[in-house]
Amino acid sequence: MNVTIYDVAREAGVSMATVSRVVNGNPNVKPTTRKRVMEAIDRLGYRPNAVARGLASKRTTTVGVIIPDISSIFFAELARGIEDIATMYKYNIILSNSDQNKDKEIHLINTMLEKQVDGIVFMGGEITKEHEDAFKKSPVPVVLSATIDEKKEFPSVNIDYHQAAYDAVSTFIRQGHKRIAMLSGTLEDPINGYQKYSGYKRALQDADIDLEDDLVVIGDYTHDSGLEAIRQLDKLENKPTAIFASTDEMALGLIHGAQDAGYSIPEDFEIIGFDNTRLATMVRPTLTTVVQPMYDIGAVSMRLLTKLMNKEEVEENAVVLPHRIEYRQSTSFKEE
Repeated sequence: MNVTIYDVAREAGVSMATVSRVVNGNPNVKPTTRKRVMEAIDRLGYRPNAVARGLASKRTTTVGVIIPDISSIFFAELARGIEDIATMYKYNIILSNSDQNKDKEIHLINTMLEKQVDGIVFMGGEITKEHEDAFKKSPVPVVLSATIDEKKEFPSVNIDYHQAAYDAVSTFIRQGHKRIAMLSGTLEDPINGYQKYSGYKRALQDADIDLEDDLVVIGDYTHDSGLEAIRQLDKLENKPTAIFASTDEMALGLIHGAQDAGYSIPEDFEIIGFDNTRLATMVRPTLTTVVQPMYDIGAVSMRLLTKLMNKEEVEENAVVLPHRIEYRQSTSFKEE
């Protein structure tokens, strides 16, 4: 049988109100009484009912976190940042995997709210009208993490993905490259597609380099799509000399595909990835990549959520963290 607060009160010879004050850290309890209650709790193995306490206080100290892929190195690092700050502020995490499926994302938002979470950190792809409606109806704060809200209606934490892509492609241009390919996500993807592609396009335009459709390959963020991209680019009569990839995993596919085809990196193709996941240092040659501070994005997202949940002053609703390029062996040039 479950031990109740009544059992503890009877064991300690005090009222249930006194036990409640001890459990909730109320200082208005005599030290001798507190000691007696804590000893009774230990003897009986009593565990306070978090749900009941949440209903009474209207707070569950629980935060819902919705991410596209729990197995992803990228999202795992974000989740770690969220978890560490949540622990610091004494919040528990309910973590759910959405597979970046819109219907599942909406379902999970509603499920989290049914569980009476105090706030939600949401990571996903395109923010649709259905997402907007769900966020607006939410009785608790929602923070978007590594997720773009084009209208800037909802609190968010990101880097400037457009500028980061622009900076990566510009480094190729400054090294004299004229034929620069891009392995992009689908352009319907606001970040790994549209934002990064638009940065690539602007860098070429600013350097008076023509944008060639044959040099843009659409991938699905996997290693295999990098292998396939090399096969497509290798068929071109005038091949690229440099390739920018929207993610590190696709960049690794580019490196391995090029090596399988008999090319050398960076002698035949110079390659820059994006994210700076652990994969970047596991490949040979090691990967030059745009550093997206994944842990920091998660940590700042959770800290922003704690401020909103506690109704603290928030200076900036849309937080943009800095990015940089980590130069490694997949490019012949070093930091400028």
